[in-house]
Amino acid sequence: MLPKAEAAYFAIADISGYTNFLAAVELDHAQDIIADFMDAVVKALRPPFRLAKFEGDAAFVYATGGNIDGSLLQDAIEGAYFKFRRRLRSVRQASSCECRACVAMGDLDFKFVIHHGEMVKQRMGGREELAGRDVILVHRLLKNTVSEKVGGRAYALYSDGAIRAMGVDPVAQGLIAHHETIDIIGDVTLWARDLEAAWQQDDAQTRMEVTRDDAHTTLAFDIAAPRQTVWEFISVPGQWRKWWDADDIVEHSGKGRRGVGTKNHCMHGKNTNVEETLDWRPGDYFTVAITLPVPGAPRIVMTRAVLDGPDGTTRLELRIAKPKPKDKAFVDGAAAKYAERMTQAIAGLRSMLEGKQPASGTMEEPALMQSSGRFLTEPVKSGARG
Repeated sequence: MLPKAEAAYFAIADISGYTNFLAAVELDHAQDIIADFMDAVVKALRPPFRLAKFEGDAAFVYATGGNIDGSLLQDAIEGAYFKFRRRLRSVRQASSCECRACVAMGDLDFKFVIHHGEMVKQRMGGREELAGRDVILVHRLLKNTVSEKVGGRAYALYSDGAIRAMGVDPVAQGLIAHHETIDIIGDVTLWARDLEAAWQQDDAQTRMEVTRDDAHTTLAFDIAAPRQTVWEFISVPGQWRKWWDADDIVEHSGKGRRGVGTKNHCMHGKNTNVEETLDWRPGDYFTVAITLPVPGAPRIVMTRAVLDGPDGTTRLELRIAKPKPKDKAFVDGAAAKYAERMTQAIAGLRSMLEGKQPASGTMEEPALMQSSGRFLTEPVKSGARG
């Protein structure tokens, strides 16, 4: 039987500066550093992506399963880059090693290429591989001239096919128009996001997280599903509606990108609750200000956070900020009703997400790169082999 073609998003996370880094540094610490950073990026990409294989200095990932929310997909790409930058910063602060690898790790960076098209799975060398024209195209797009437009900095490069599949407006979102000519394939329209600029903006953003210590009330639920999956079902209106008892949830995101300023109108019969996003940290938490359809009601601030729970579960925490003394009685009453509704709704969410097996025909993922952390635990002097 011939393999069946299926639609998919493809993405390649490629380490910039890899060759020069390995050529000039101690290999044992260098490989640990590369594995550490690649592990952080790949974990941040899935889901919606799954790892197809490692390709030297790159990870090739893909996502199938019908329509994928465009904002969620972009958050996955940018969130993976932000996780790398935060990890790089924390490692440099924690490491006392003076070897050339540890000194030069700041020269490493990532670029991402994303495309949408068709693929087939075929068995090669004892394992399944992805094949097809679009698989070739996404790999060819790694060799491009985008760096000239973003000043040699990190970027995410989306093919026009990916943009159309996501249903986003690239001009409204401030993406940079680009074109490449690929041999055999021809002219390809592309859209670039300057990830260095995006990181600087994200890093400078004022955080408005309601922490556990600061919360007036906290609801916590452990769900046996991947963290990113839980995130999707609490943040994407189409998924949120499947388990929450609203008649409809209408999202207003301005430029079509979910984040700070997004407003969700949660409709319950003739009443509508309005939630405005105040802080947005995809995959970790988001904070909203809730306006209830009650005259004179105070805005209720809440952080919804996803964390690693016990025994591989995901912990969903709903933290309500402390109200003003005059509003305490109202917030206590609203929180009690919300807790009752949420407890019932979470039972439905669990039944949707827990125990779900990968779809039939899904490729088995390769093992992630393993870092022994020697660059943190076994510092060596510059010029030594360690």
